[in-house]
Amino acid sequence: MASLNLLDEEEEAFHEEAAVVDTSFQLCLVGGCLTDSVVHFPSLRNTLADLWHSIWGICISNLGEKRILFQFFHKVDISRVLAGTQWFFNNHLLVLHRIQPGEIPSLVPLNLIEFWVQVHDLPSRMVTEHMTKQFGDFISQFLEYDMAFRPPNYQNYMRIRVRLDVTASLK
Repeated sequence: MASLNLLDEEEEAFHEEAAVVDTSFQLCLVGGCLTDSVVHFPSLRNTLADLWHSIWGICISNLGEKRILFQFFHKVDISRVLAGTQWFFNNHLLVLHRIQPGEIPSLVPLNLIEFWVQVHDLPSRMVTEHMTKQFGDFISQFLEYDMAFRPPNYQNYMRIRVRLDVTASLK
């Protein structure tokens, strides 16, 4: 305590603290189950923590209004969850959104989800990069394609990643 000094330097420390608050959602997802029924939060928290098995851990918090905050502590963990397939809890689709700087987790719309779509039995002339983009935009919003993944004997096949508005299909 003898070396404690209360001078003008305190104000700088306060500004550094504010910068930490701005980036506190850097490795966070906000999500919710696509259902009208009640989701048992403790079960969801335990199940997803076990399923995702984060290297550096995960903090799962209930935000209320059927929203959950997932805080990761390493970029590898959040990338692995986002790159995975669709996630479900009790047969309900889990809609996830990566929080961007300035976004408020309780206000982020949870209506978009990414899917891999497979298109089969195409004429070989239609299996092109240009056609994947057209198919993707026809389905919803094209994101990417994977022409490298082709099972043997499936030359007339394509995989397209699209972003769908899942709430539009509920109306």
